[in-house]
Amino acid sequence: MPPAQLKEAERLAKKENRTMSELFREAFRRYQEQDAVRRVQLERLRAVLEETRAEAERNGASALTADDIADEIKAYRREKRQRAR
Repeated sequence: MPPAQLKEAERLAKKENRTMSELFREAFRRYQEQDAVRRVQLERLRAVLEETRAEAERNGASALTADDIADEIKAYRREKRQRAR
């Protein structure tokens, strides 16, 4: 740990009337909790991605290239501007 960060940790421990061990245990517990949340979120993201890919396969969108998608977006925006006039 860099010396400046260690001094800050020591100040915080003293301010909160904790030992350095208590401070680091709490920091590690919080890290573990955040890591568990990140893992759940990542798993949800993977499930949504898989569902999106499956839907794209079903409706034929998986065959579109990036250029096809860009062209579709341009056409939609052009049509939208024309309707707004």
